[in-house]
Amino acid sequence: MPYWGYHALYDCSDCDYEAINSPDTIKDFIQQMILEIDMVSIGDTIIRYCPTHDPKKSGYSFYQMIETSNLSGHFVESSNEGYIDVFSCKPFDITIAESVIQSYFKPSKIRLNYITRCAR
Repeated sequence: MPYWGYHALYDCSDCDYEAINSPDTIKDFIQQMILEIDMVSIGDTIIRYCPTHDPKKSGYSFYQMIETSNLSGHFVESSNEGYIDVFSCKPFDITIAESVIQSYFKPSKIRLNYITRCAR
């Protein structure tokens, strides 16, 4: 049975503090990721600092629609962690996506969870 979608979840530890706290770097990362994994963006990139009610979990979050689904993520300022998701009904190279994450945020470790999606 063919899959409907492909979902890569990258849990990143010990990221570059300056990079995960720079909206410009995050936006550049999203644009490069879309280019490298051969996707097409739709609309504007959303980057916001949240949640402001809990400093232990606060940091920048992002969301970018793509023709085939979305890129999203959250960075935790207090622990230098990053949680980045790539979801698409079009297959993509998970190693290329990981290399883009590595080049922008320089995590000491990336834990990948990869899910294939199919409702039937």
